[in-house]
Amino acid sequence: MWGGSAGHALNPELSGFSCIRCGTELPVGDYFEGCPACLSRDEPSTVRSRFCAWPKALSDDGRHGMRRYSAWMPYTSWVSLGEGGTPCVSLPALAGEVSTKALYIKNEGQNPSGSHKDRASCLVVTRALEVGATKIVAASSGNGGASLALYAAAAGMQCTIVATPSLSPIYRRAITMTGAELLYAPESLERWRLLARMVKDDGWFPATNYLNPPVGSNPFGLDGLKTIAFELLEDLGPELADAILVPTSRGDLIWGLYEGFSELKAIGLIKAIPRLFAVEPYPRIAEVLGGRAYTGSFPGATALTSIGGSTVTYQAVEAIRGSGGGAVVVDDAAVARDRIRLARHGCYAELSSAASLTGLELLLKDGTITHDASVVLIATSNGYKEVGPAELGQ
Repeated sequence: MWGGSAGHALNPELSGFSCIRCGTELPVGDYFEGCPACLSRDEPSTVRSRFCAWPKALSDDGRHGMRRYSAWMPYTSWVSLGEGGTPCVSLPALAGEVSTKALYIKNEGQNPSGSHKDRASCLVVTRALEVGATKIVAASSGNGGASLALYAAAAGMQCTIVATPSLSPIYRRAITMTGAELLYAPESLERWRLLARMVKDDGWFPATNYLNPPVGSNPFGLDGLKTIAFELLEDLGPELADAILVPTSRGDLIWGLYEGFSELKAIGLIKAIPRLFAVEPYPRIAEVLGGRAYTGSFPGATALTSIGGSTVTYQAVEAIRGSGGGAVVVDDAAVARDRIRLARHGCYAELSSAASLTGLELLLKDGTITHDASVVLIATSNGYKEVGPAELGQ
């Protein structure tokens, strides 16, 4: 399908991939639909990278941002705009308000495009270049599209983002200003059907899922999200935090955190993986944890557009179960109020990001998280990306 090389260095320690569900081992390659064995059983599952040996050090002190962790990545050099190195800020006054021992915000809104998606886009675009692809495509509700368009522009690649008509005009401008094309599908799941045709019929390189039921995004990109876990270790030390709250839809971020912490534990840099809690706007993951099949449909409506959607991935459930965490369902209006609270403590976050604070108070109230816990809230994106209708009650 493609040919050529962009000259970026594939990590010589990368030995292949393996399924996170059934363990099937696969050679180095592109697995846009996840594990072939699981897909044949109609149980789609993400694949993880396998390395011959762990790096000898966590980071390279001579480098900055995400590039400090290049030895852990499938590529040791990539198309970079300075992603990573985002601040982890202690909020003692807010910790006092919610009555927990310590509270931190990991502010991913300070990445180049304003969200955590940059940590994946840099590696996906690099992989596409390396295999000779000239056209890259993604389905997005906003953040991922803005991120991919920016990195594709930096790499000189043709980019198309498939969205729905409800896409914020701020995202539209961010995407189209890079020269990327926007295509619209009438509803969320139809984006994936359009994307699948572009990949299979026209040879586009996919950065995101296009299956229903879904898998995670491109496996090369997922590794970039591990670096948030690595940074948290360097920010907070080996004791880290007791719990981390993650705004979640299909679970790329919560899986990346889990994978990163699992690797740190495997080499003895941490003793335990923090409990990971998915924050969602209506029950999806919560229902799967309660016994429903993850391949089902979980419809709902929300203003939290970055974490909407009616599907669940196996990777999200695996990350939660593996870390001893859980899922918490939040109310849109409560999240809008908590967004204001976060801003008044120094973090202007996207509405969906503020859901982590709302979820924390619910988990403290029911005793799932105790008041003597240290907690990290992941702010996935900054607040400058949203306009009026997304700001309930403001």
